[in-house]
Amino acid sequence: MKKKRLGLIHTSATLVPVFAQLCKDKLPGVEVFNIVDDSLVKGIIAAGSLTAQISRRVVGYLESAELAGADYIMVTCSSIGPAVEAGAKLIGVPVLRVDQPMADQAVATAKKIGVIATLATTLEPTADLIRRRASQAGKEIELTSRLCEGAFEALMGGDAATHDAKVAAALKELSKHVEVIVLAQASMARVVDTLAAEDKLVPILASPGIAVDYLATVL
Repeated sequence: MKKKRLGLIHTSATLVPVFAQLCKDKLPGVEVFNIVDDSLVKGIIAAGSLTAQISRRVVGYLESAELAGADYIMVTCSSIGPAVEAGAKLIGVPVLRVDQPMADQAVATAKKIGVIATLATTLEPTADLIRRRASQAGKEIELTSRLCEGAFEALMGGDAATHDAKVAAALKELSKHVEVIVLAQASMARVVDTLAAEDKLVPILASPGIAVDYLATVL
């Protein structure tokens, strides 16, 4: 029997080993390949939003993954989510936004949902996705968004400690007002592991593990 092939499209090389380990653990027997282009997210940050040109390039990568033999494609960056959804309609194999299973889990388990990000360009696409998934599920939700000002810049400048401290402080504050917290970026997940048990007042959801668990049900 032919092995299933999963194509992963990333906007950061740092996510390749994260998903490689998850796929090894949760998707035995599935062949995985990666396409990485960090200029996509850099372009979004420079422009302040997802542009038509970047959206066209995202569609090009979806086509490349399909031509490379992918039976299923997942895009691991939330900032390009709207382009992924639009491009999926043009592709002959299933395409998944990494944050969709996480959004569905949040909607299914809570009414008061918090979303946290270090990039404004990621915060709104994730919040928009949660609103739409809630609407499709026929659920009313209360959404609270938080941007960790300066955290992303600190991380890009090599100061991971400042990034982690800012994210941790925001998580603690937000957890007092919601029933579940959604991390808009996979890069923030490691901060959750550093929180003391008494600071984890509500479930904190990160997309990588939830998305690969979902893929295990369809692959």
